[in-house]
Amino acid sequence: MTRRFGRRRFLGSAAGAAFLGSVSGGEETSAADSPAGRQVRLEFLCPKEIEDAQAACGTIFQPLGTIEWHGVHNVVGVDAVKAHALCVRAAQRGGGVVSPALYGGVGGLSELHTFVMEPENCVFSNLLRPWLEQLCREMARNGFRAIIMLTGHYGAAQQIVVRETAVRMSRALGIPVLGTPEYMLAIDVNYTGDHAAWGETSLMMHLYPDTVDLSRLGDPPHQGVGGRDPRESSAKDGKLLTETIVSRLATLAKNMPGWDHKKLDRFVDAEAAMVARQLSAPRGKGNLWTAWKNIGSAMRGYGEQLAAERFEDIKASVAKL
Repeated sequence: MTRRFGRRRFLGSAAGAAFLGSVSGGEETSAADSPAGRQVRLEFLCPKEIEDAQAACGTIFQPLGTIEWHGVHNVVGVDAVKAHALCVRAAQRGGGVVSPALYGGVGGLSELHTFVMEPENCVFSNLLRPWLEQLCREMARNGFRAIIMLTGHYGAAQQIVVRETAVRMSRALGIPVLGTPEYMLAIDVNYTGDHAAWGETSLMMHLYPDTVDLSRLGDPPHQGVGGRDPRESSAKDGKLLTETIVSRLATLAKNMPGWDHKKLDRFVDAEAAMVARQLSAPRGKGNLWTAWKNIGSAMRGYGEQLAAERFEDIKASVAKL
């Protein structure tokens, strides 16, 4: 049975967790997080189960999100809970385990019920970056051979911080670390990221149907919503987005632990090119979103290219941003 998130308990647990929290505990767990097969949530595994999982596939997923207004029709934990659910499904399909979600990132809307941990355009993160660095170090020290940090919260600075940290830790640890928002894996099915609009709402309608109430939406403009009208959202669209993202994550989880140093270097070069473009495009003065202006066309093939390990094609796409 899928349970509705209780407003009081959901917000209370998130507030108590502040920067770090899990979306996968107790009766708050919905059907999207209930294992269809093997248990993959790290916090529910015993040592022997972790060791068996690592022997089969050395990938660990780290979902990222925050507490933020997502319209009157969505819960405030959208970013983290959707990222966690996508990681759980990918791990069950491709291998690996899923760490509890991190609540707390860079930026957030100037709306009610939002926890802003760092300023919206803070690419010089003092909280998220070192936290992710230490997580990566600990994951590698504990024997994981690949890390996927999937952020469901994706202001421009958040995306830059997550991907830049992943690039640097890949080089420092000698293992592949991917840091990406989930929408980047589904641009070719017309999901270019939004805020509480068609994309995020459709994902939630598929992953956590009891948390979405479209009847609360009036006529546009919708407060704190950015993108295609959420009234056009559907569980069917959410299923397509989920399948696209999960299939690519599963492929990566299965293959990344086996990459040799040459393949790792090719991967890092491609991801580093994207970070460099995102950072340099504003020339220190322009809008931080400058490098995203044509992402829907320039990076349309990113998800498929990444899963297929066509890293030179990614670099060529980045050059078009």
